[in-house]
Amino acid sequence: MKMHNTLGWMVLAAALMALPVGVQAQHMVGFDEIRGADTAWVLVSAALVLLMTLPGVALFYAGMVRGKNVLNTLAAVLGAACVVSVVWFAVGYSLAFTPGNRWLGGLERIWFAGLDYQLAAQQLSVSHMAAHIPEAAYALFQLTFAIITAALIVGAVVERMRFGALMLFMALWSLCVYVPVAHWVWEPGGWLARMGALDFAGGAVVHVNAGAAGLACACYLGKRTGYGREAFQPYNLGWTMLGACLLWVGWFGFNGGSALSADGRAALAMVVTHLAAAGGAIGWAAGEWMFRRRVSLLGLCSGLVAGLVAVTPAAGFVDMGSGLLIGAMAGLVCYWGATGFKRWLGADDSLDVFGVHGLGGMVGSILTGVFVSSTISGASGNLLAQTVAVVAVAVYSFVATCVLMWLTDRVTPVRVELHDEQQGLDITQHREHVGQ
Repeated sequence: MKMHNTLGWMVLAAALMALPVGVQAQHMVGFDEIRGADTAWVLVSAALVLLMTLPGVALFYAGMVRGKNVLNTLAAVLGAACVVSVVWFAVGYSLAFTPGNRWLGGLERIWFAGLDYQLAAQQLSVSHMAAHIPEAAYALFQLTFAIITAALIVGAVVERMRFGALMLFMALWSLCVYVPVAHWVWEPGGWLARMGALDFAGGAVVHVNAGAAGLACACYLGKRTGYGREAFQPYNLGWTMLGACLLWVGWFGFNGGSALSADGRAALAMVVTHLAAAGGAIGWAAGEWMFRRRVSLLGLCSGLVAGLVAVTPAAGFVDMGSGLLIGAMAGLVCYWGATGFKRWLGADDSLDVFGVHGLGGMVGSILTGVFVSSTISGASGNLLAQTVAVVAVAVYSFVATCVLMWLTDRVTPVRVELHDEQQGLDITQHREHVGQ
């Protein structure tokens, strides 16, 4: 009965979302007011960010799981991208990036209403966030951020969560967690933005958010069968390295594209991003060498991702040397997070989503307040605002994720049966297997 009631409410909500809504804040400009170079750069950046997820995150994760769960991992990332895209189109973009209030935007852009292109009138719509590029380009660019944030959570639940339950959870999470957080931080009227929190490309919105959510999911699901007792051999670390390299390349769109202009700030953000990735790999390698007297390929890949994560909130606010330092510090901290801190927590965060993205995002967000250069950005550092943003996003994401996992579990069981887990999710969830 509870399941039926929940499904009934979901159907009602979907029906209400489908009702036509009038456009309240449409802003049309002439074609000649659009900057072609900036538009091209944002569109290319959107493609680069999508490349980070498909295939970047997919390969990065699939290479680290056991052979019997490879296809399920790939399917989870791909499915998340599809589900989040529909939610973003239906209502997510409107609630995130229209003025609304301090907590949430309005409904004037549901189903992308008002994103018009009028050939005869030589006009098209623009966002108040970027009046020099088409709003369609801006909405697409922001969609890719919503996609990768949800996809990152997959790394915490691999090898034990039902595919259908995961897709339902992704839809709920993107709407109830990602959308409000994006509004708080990036919409000028959001409460964290008003406080002065700086997040150039998603240190808090993407990485702290996904990291806290991943930890909550791992705690709710419990440990994989055999965790800590059996050797879990990665399927193909070559895939993981390829995925990490695609992330490195795609991150130029992630950070450089967030300038929303093809200008010097975008160029600086890209250089800072590259140096942070190198610093992160070196920092993680230093940690491995100090404690294990070896440097692993997986460690180098994890370290460069940690560096990229940490510099994300800072890329358009700091100089090159600061970017390198932020990356190196994050690499060392995240190495500890994926080893000692993970053992202390006792949670089976399968692919270290919290250890790399959560902690890396926290380090980067705090250090943004330390290293921000007013010369580059005109902004000044506010450690209190940065700390409040990190804590608020982490706490909200963790608690809300636990609630959404519980709700999802009421509709359909979130964890696979023991027999299915032992056999592998490729066969039991998809009736497929990788070739040998």
